[in-house]
Amino acid sequence: QVQIAESGGGLVQPGGSLRLSCASPRSISSVFSSSDLGWYRQAPGKERELVAIMTSGGGTTYADSVKGRFTISKDNSRKMLYLGMNNLKPEDTAVYYCTRKEFRGPTYWGQGTRVTVSS
Repeated sequence: QVQIAESGGGLVQPGGSLRLSCASPRSISSVFSSSDLGWYRQAPGKERELVAIMTSGGGTTYADSVKGRFTISKDNSRKMLYLGMNNLKPEDTAVYYCTRKEFRGPTYWGQGTRVTVSS
């Protein structure tokens, strides 16, 4: 029973764009809208790191390495989280994970979607 699932990864050339999506099919809409949401990534041989987060109120935080290039957004009615990625660089290559931290509840992680930036 999938709580959260990412999609949209793939192979892209440097300078290209991708949009990752994260679905929460089993979440109740009111619970989703009151959750803090986020994207993390893990590159080969490196620790998992924060990419971007969005609070339930819509506040956002980005890693310095992606500021100005990535945009986190959500659609509460569809229970979807997105990560728009522009001007991709080889160092953005990683498995990207979506998270959902429910208010006074658990944190869910997806299985990840792989992004490879290479010419």
